[in-house]
Amino acid sequence: MPETGSRRDPFVAFRFELKLDDMSVGAFSECTGIQSETETQDYNEGGVNDHVHKFPTRTKQSNITLKRGIVDHEMWDWYFDLYQNGVVRTRNCTIIVYDLSGQNEVMKWQFNNAFPCKWQGPDLNASQNNVAVETVDLCHQGLKRLK
Repeated sequence: MPETGSRRDPFVAFRFELKLDDMSVGAFSECTGIQSETETQDYNEGGVNDHVHKFPTRTKQSNITLKRGIVDHEMWDWYFDLYQNGVVRTRNCTIIVYDLSGQNEVMKWQFNNAFPCKWQGPDLNASQNNVAVETVDLCHQGLKRLK
């Protein structure tokens, strides 16, 4: 029986860290695309009119999209090597979500053989004082939840 007064709150989504192998990437303000989807194929069986059979086929993962205020050009260099020189440097990446204290890991995902497949520079507007934000999409070959 649960303790009286104890509660289990959902985890917060603002305390997270991203690790890209040996690359120091700084802090990201946003990380989206932690997603996996299994496609299905419908099969209509003759004489069965109350449902359609669904069979799993392949699983695909979304690109991981990262946003941060521009602090250096290391992410740009990684992408530039790919599109200018044809050099594909893959990295294994980990996304870690921490509890409110910022001390304990509560969720952890790993995606392997990631490389930048899209880079977007900041929107510039002289009439505003927004932070210059770069966006990088990482393609990868599989997502695993470790914790």
